[in-house]
Amino acid sequence: MGNKLIVTAAPHITSADSTQKIMQRVCIALLPALVASVIIFGINALIITVVTVAACVIFEYLYCKLVGREVSIGDFSAVVTGLLLAFNLPSTLPFWMPIVGAFIAIVVVKQLFGGLGYNFANPAIVGRIAMAMGFAGRMSTYGFPQGVDATSAATPLSSAAEGIDYVTLLLGTHGGVLGETCAIALIIGGVYLIVTKVISPTIPVTYLATVAVLSLIAGKDPIYQLLSGGLLLGAFFMATDYVTSPTTTKGKLVFGIGLGIITCAIRFLGRMNEGVSFAILLMNLMVPYIEVLTRQDRLGIAKVKKSKEGAAK
Repeated sequence: MGNKLIVTAAPHITSADSTQKIMQRVCIALLPALVASVIIFGINALIITVVTVAACVIFEYLYCKLVGREVSIGDFSAVVTGLLLAFNLPSTLPFWMPIVGAFIAIVVVKQLFGGLGYNFANPAIVGRIAMAMGFAGRMSTYGFPQGVDATSAATPLSSAAEGIDYVTLLLGTHGGVLGETCAIALIIGGVYLIVTKVISPTIPVTYLATVAVLSLIAGKDPIYQLLSGGLLLGAFFMATDYVTSPTTTKGKLVFGIGLGIITCAIRFLGRMNEGVSFAILLMNLMVPYIEVLTRQDRLGIAKVKKSKEGAAK
């Protein structure tokens, strides 16, 4: 009787990867886009990134201390939020504005709802949307590559940008926000996340495929739509957030298709050129319902099928 049956609560399958390791890999995946943004927009891109990341870390530290909660800055989730928020900002912003966005992302969206794992939406997405509404003029004043005349350059997804070629979109040598411009850097980072199994390819592939198909149906250039407007940043780095995306494969497919439909509806039917941020926010809010509708049956529990005779009894 030396062997004993030990019964424990789920989960029964664990991984050696911690939250810290996962977030560090996300930071590594974002480095190519950070380097590209500094090369394209100059030192202001680096300063805004440093300010935003520092503000997110400080706000998380101060809030945890204030409420007596364990300080969680060591898991690097605040750093990732800061990077993603910075990548959604133009290089022309005053340095105090990213601090406002960091407060909204970390304190309002993340910590007030219980911290990492309890936020209802991606903090960086909500931070960006709040800033776009509160500082509309400054958020739409995009930076342009050094040495490029802004009056003669076009910003992707604007009516004046139809002549931008694919090479310009891939290299990011056009106007825009920090982390949305260089498609090559974002693709490298996205592939790294998939290869290291930080994310599943289901959501980004479904999202991008849906946008491509709907673009063809609408008579738009699918490659142009995929390489512009922050779609790659959103698909690889923001829509795949563990907390605010579905856990089942069916759920991920529904999530990705929903993201593509909403993004194209806003781009093609609305007055706003950009639809990625609002698409991710809206689908984040739908995740609890998607989880319920696509959840798997518990193992070992058979569905009860009552016959007419049994029902009569």
